Amino acid sequence: MVRGIRGAVQANKNSKKEIFMATQRLLQKIVKENNINLKDVASIFLTATVDLNADFPAYAVREMGWNPVPLLCAQEMDVPGAMKRVIRVLVHVNCDKSQNEIKHQYLGATKKLRKDLSGGER
Repeated sequence: MVRGIRGAVQANKNSKKEIFMATQRLLQKIVKENNINLKDVASIFLTATVDLNADFPAYAVREMGWNPVPLLCAQEMDVPGAMKRVIRVLVHVNCDKSQNEIKHQYLGATKKLRKDLSGGER
């Protein structure tokens, strides 16, 4: 069975270093909290808000050694008033966990984007 694991993190600024650090921190947290093996990752879809264009978040994933994993980057919708400098991921994982056992990860300020998945109401 394939499950989707969602997550988001905010980069401190629009630089390659900050985009890479934020992306890698988010994926490391998703892996740790969901006990994921790289061989079980089917694919990852990443988005970034329009103000993050210094580099591709997918390159940060490649730098982690996840070369066999299919990756796709896209630009997040530019909704007026939306949180800035956000990287979002959807990790597709082959696993036996139920949907309720998946631990989505919204780090820092992004917790308010999905309070229903990060311990509160939206």
